[in-house]
This record gives sequence, structure tokens and C-alpha cells, in this order.
Amino acid sequence: MLHFAAIRLLWAFLTVALVVTFAFVVLRLSGDPAVSIMGNDASAEAMAAFRREWGLNDPIWQQYLSYVSALFRGEFGMSMRGGGAAMDLVLSRIPATLALTLPALCIKLVIGIPAGMYAALHRKTPVDRFVMVAAVGGHTIPSFVLGLILVQLFSIWLGWMPTGGAGGWLHPVLPVLTLGIGGAAVLARFVRSAMLEVLGQPYIRAASARGIPWGAVIRGHALPNAATPTVTIVGFLVGNLIAGAVVVESVFSWPGIGNLLVVSVTARDLTVVQCILILITIAMVLSNLTVDLLCGILDPRLRDESGGY
Repeated sequence: MLHFAAIRLLWAFLTVALVVTFAFVVLRLSGDPAVSIMGNDASAEAMAAFRREWGLNDPIWQQYLSYVSALFRGEFGMSMRGGGAAMDLVLSRIPATLALTLPALCIKLVIGIPAGMYAALHRKTPVDRFVMVAAVGGHTIPSFVLGLILVQLFSIWLGWMPTGGAGGWLHPVLPVLTLGIGGAAVLARFVRSAMLEVLGQPYIRAASARGIPWGAVIRGHALPNAATPTVTIVGFLVGNLIAGAVVVESVFSWPGIGNLLVVSVTARDLTVVQCILILITIAMVLSNLTVDLLCGILDPRLRDESGGY
């Protein structure tokens, strides 16, 4: 198990390193931040002074080495646009993002898993068909379109919810629903498929033939064997929550990390963008790492295949 965990940790570190490198290079090659931040009316002297201050005149490899060296010292730089510590600015937005993503994850789990299980246990019934139609609809509608539909229905037509922003307890309702519905649909379809595959296995038929009550067969044999693929898709959905927050926070003007990322990219505030990408990458890598370790615990065969023993 230790070897299995060490391999996964190594891959996690390499993934973060590759993302940091790729983001740094692409951001530096995509344009001059001095023009975006200083404006077209700034003098040539002011532009030159800005580039010198931020080391933009240095070769890109030298900028990269300086940046990585600062990262190892725990320094993430200052915001090019606001002047404050970039990481402090990003961390100040995390509570707002968590206020959306954590309830949305709960919605995905509470709706998606029971719906998928119920549909699998009642295959080819009207309930199964309804769940699958709803799941396909929720999965195929883009999050920004779903958000606009919810705003049109609950904010404009019914007048029950605010259209965006943050303040009262009603403000996060529509963003949370937008994030949660699509993930619940994906999870319901996946859980249904996993349960149907398990229910079709010979050991399920053998257990039922021995006279074991059907409920005990489901609890003792079907659910444990369907847990591994379910944990995998849940880990994927956690990472998808982070990516979806970028779109949803922009649609609803929610003051979280996603909204800050869009604003910073538009303003070419490279240090803030890099901080956000690093945190998002670490969060997604930790999510995948946790899933790998859980799957290794649930299914020892995965540890054997990875050289765990």
C-alpha cells in the first residue's frame, strides 16, 4: 500500500509541476500585461518601467526560474493590478467559492446516487425511464445555459430569487442548483450503469439462488462492488465542480475564485492568474489522489496492478 501511495504522490507532484510550467509559458506568450494594465494612454517610459519592475524584459527561462525559486520559498508574488499579495487576494475568495461548491456536491450525492440506484433496481419501468430522461437532460445542458434558465424562471418570471450577486441567504441558491443539477445527472447515469453491471454478475444470481433475501444481496454484494466505480466518478465530479464554478460565478456575479479568475485574465494580472491555477490544480490533484487511495483500499487488485505489493 505504501508503494501504491508513493507512486500516486509522485504522479500528483509531476502533474502540478507540468501545469505550473505550462500556465507560466502560455501566459507569458499570450501578450504584454503592461498594455492591459497600464492602458494604451500610458507613456513609453511608464511601460518600460512597469516591465522592468516585473522582470518582463528578462528571457522567459530566467523569469521561470525566478518564479519557481520564489514558489519554493512560499512566495507567490504581488498582484500586478492591485499591488497586494496575490495569494492573499485569492485566499480571500475561497470562502465564497466553498459556499457554492460544498452544497452543490451534497446535491450531487444526495440526488445522484439514490436516483441511479433506484433506476437500476427498477430497470425498464416508467421510473427508470423518467430518471434517465432527466439525467440526460441535466447532463447535456451547459451550466451557463442552465443558470440562465433558472434565472429566467425563478428570478424574472416568479420573482422568488435574486438574479445574482452576494448578500442574503437566497443569493447562493440558484448558483448552487446550477452547479449541482448537472453533476447529479452524471452521477445518476453512472451509478445506474455500475449497479446494472454488478447485478448481472454470476455471484449475484448465485446469492439469490441460495435463498438470500434480495435486500441482503443488494447490501452485501451489489453495493460494495459498485462502490469502486462510484467513488471514481465522485472524484471526477469534485474536480468538475471547481471548473464549473468559473462559469457559474461569472453568470451570477458571485465573488469567488472563478469570478476573480475571469477578471484577472481579462486584466492580464499574471501573478493572480497563476495563483488561482496552482490552487485549482492542487485541489483537483488531491481529489484524484484521494480517489486513487480509496479505490486501492476498496479493491486490492488495483494495488497489485500498480505494483503496490
